[in-house]
Amino acid sequence: MKFNFNKQLSHFSAAIVLLLLSACSDPLKEQINKQLPISEQRVQELANALDNNQVRNANLINQYAEKVTVKKPSLSALVAEFKKDATSQGPMFKALEDRLNTVKNQPSMFANNQAIYDELLNIYQAADPILYSDALSDPLNVLADMSDGELPRVNSLSKSQSQRANNAQDFGTGEQLIGNPSYGHWQTGSNGMSFWAWYGMYSMMGDLFGRRTYYNDWGRSRNYSYYNDYGRTRYSSPSQLKNQNKLDTRASKSFENKGKKYTSAYSKNRAGSSSLSSQSKTAQTSANRFRTKSNNKSTYGSKSSSSKSKSKNASFRNSSSNTSRGFRRGK
Repeated sequence: MKFNFNKQLSHFSAAIVLLLLSACSDPLKEQINKQLPISEQRVQELANALDNNQVRNANLINQYAEKVTVKKPSLSALVAEFKKDATSQGPMFKALEDRLNTVKNQPSMFANNQAIYDELLNIYQAADPILYSDALSDPLNVLADMSDGELPRVNSLSKSQSQRANNAQDFGTGEQLIGNPSYGHWQTGSNGMSFWAWYGMYSMMGDLFGRRTYYNDWGRSRNYSYYNDYGRTRYSSPSQLKNQNKLDTRASKSFENKGKKYTSAYSKNRAGSSSLSSQSKTAQTSANRFRTKSNNKSTYGSKSSSSKSKSKNASFRNSSSNTSRGFRRGK
């Protein structure tokens, strides 16, 4: 049998060309390769801005922390924990770094390239210094509440005003951080009910100021917080969003089985924001679209459902009587 070398070589060359074309045919892969260094650079720039006192609400955290420490020295250890939020050592910033490292080192954790690209865009947006400053209004306002009203809330209406507007329960000092995975997590007790468990030093919040908060109560009667109402998509990993949605669905079914009405914790924005930045308003529009998509399916692959992450991955309308416009800013 005569061997046609030229014909075989032609077939081989064609196969190589097809292989190369298929490797270049995924536009998302190219977008990911372009977006990754951009998101990395944005996160690094945020770290520099925090460490150089260039983020407004981070600076206010330092000022508020000093005043609360003087007023209530017994809370100095807890206040010191909140001061980390004003630096690149804070839990929210560390969560951004963890998520970026997951994209870089564990891409198989994601369902597909679209999920990876979405995550990179969310990280890029979350690391915007103005948006990040907005997000810091939650720990900042916890410090304000710890001062017993001596320090005004920032970018937020007063607690009583927002409670009335939302018909919300009072879940104690620190309630702005409940539901935020940078500070704690929902834990299921032996009775099958989920309650909020703080991380590390933040457990003092429950010990000093509040009672145990159960999800069924919080989910339908929570008050406003920046994280839950504006920042959840940007400041949560895909697996955290998936777990939050699963827990909310479980609560809804529990109420339905009892013939009771349940309003989802995330079905609508609670009232209470003040002087919301234009960046947060714009980002919220895209977050609502993302929320609809992520409610139906996880953006993590099946591997993530069986692995337990040990990482703590990580609004405003003007009211002159309840914001910090009159509070002197400093570096």
